[in-house]
Amino acid sequence: MPGMARPVIIALAFTAMLPAANAQDMADVVIEAKRVSDNVYMLTGAGGNIGLSVGEDGAFLIDDQFAPLTERILATIAELSPAPVRFVVNTHWHGDHTGGNEHLGEAGAIIVAHESVRTRMSTDQFMKAFNRTVPASPEGALPVITFAQSMTFYWNGDEVQVFHVGPAHTDGDSIVFFREANVIHMGDTFFNGMYPFFDVSTEGSIAGMIEAADTVLRLANDRTKIIPGHGPLGGIDELRASRAMLMTVHDRVQKLINDGASKEDVVAAKPTRDLNADWGGGFMKPDRWVGIVYDSMVK
Repeated sequence: MPGMARPVIIALAFTAMLPAANAQDMADVVIEAKRVSDNVYMLTGAGGNIGLSVGEDGAFLIDDQFAPLTERILATIAELSPAPVRFVVNTHWHGDHTGGNEHLGEAGAIIVAHESVRTRMSTDQFMKAFNRTVPASPEGALPVITFAQSMTFYWNGDEVQVFHVGPAHTDGDSIVFFREANVIHMGDTFFNGMYPFFDVSTEGSIAGMIEAADTVLRLANDRTKIIPGHGPLGGIDELRASRAMLMTVHDRVQKLINDGASKEDVVAAKPTRDLNADWGGGFMKPDRWVGIVYDSMVK
């Protein structure tokens, strides 16, 4: 059954995102690299899982965690390849995935994202779930190339497809598919082994998370490696389990809504009671998560 991975780091990631993380928060974070295929790695530390492709064309990065970690991230990359980071693809706008943009852009990397990511990062954003305003990012942190639906990189001997889904976790989610390596980075449209956060304030919803899972399940096979936004490296079985859990909770909450239950009634009914042992050990605690599920469904 799915289990909880790195709960302290995940909690730190979301807490530090609002407001932006500082160096003291990150002092003890170690960046670790896990090989996923011949030249694709998953990097973990604090914040969203990073995807990395290395090869003759240069390093290709998916997300970049927090600014205080950039030196450590680059040092870990340098242990795998001497080539510079040429591209950074942001899977969405949240600070635990985009915090290193400015430093990496200054170092010469080109920042790429869905057009909604630049829009969100360009202005102050209010996240209802945390009751906090996230200030606009500096100009140097913004994506310099944006797309509406999809784009393809032919890079390090692979065909790397980047495409928009959703709204799911946010309204600017991208999924990255390394076709030759058979590796998919789902960003925060997939939290492996835990209840996922989705940002209702920027159009995220449980229904959109289910649709994103369906999209990837149509692409993946039994050999596909799936990098989640948070949690351990997974595959099709873990994604199916997450999707089944989301569908179960969606249907239970929908029934309560149809019966006229308020948000307080839905939370009090504890529709995830039998699921919490397997899924409730992450950042999102059950009652709070059920409230967010409700908000996304009535919105």
